[in-house]
Amino acid sequence: MAENPFASRIVGEGTEEPAALLANPFNFRRHPKSQIDALEGALEEIGWIQRVIVNKTTGHMVDGHARVELALRREEPNVPVLYVELSEEQEKIALATFDPIGSLAFHDDEQLTELVRSVSADNDALAEFLDTLNKAEAERDDTPPDDFPEADEDIDTDHECPKCGYKWSGTA
Repeated sequence: MAENPFASRIVGEGTEEPAALLANPFNFRRHPKSQIDALEGALEEIGWIQRVIVNKTTGHMVDGHARVELALRREEPNVPVLYVELSEEQEKIALATFDPIGSLAFHDDEQLTELVRSVSADNDALAEFLDTLNKAEAERDDTPPDDFPEADEDIDTDHECPKCGYKWSGTA
């Protein structure tokens, strides 16, 4: 057994009216329409499989803002909630790390391709999302070109961050 076991901050579960849930003022995540559409499709197709996380100390959501946004838009009577008890500082740490840690995981591309090809959806937005995933995996080609040049320290290179578009140049 671990010398210092992880502390459980979970203090309960239940349901809440979506209008009663408070958005977190420090939430940095923004959801594009395509993500909201796919999420709505998944909720329509299979229902709730993840609870919204609410900090009992502050009353703010720690996770689930998009799901609550959809529930409000659709006038859902309740959403499933997991209650945690965190200090304000712990809540900020949770917000700053919950999704970013998850985003560090890499995909087993073959497994994802096999999984995506094995499912279908009746919901149009969800079916479109799955189709987009399937096409992206089909178009991915990890094989280097035949004429791939040898690299050395004197090759000038241009770089662009795919996320923010920042551009820079230099040598390798």
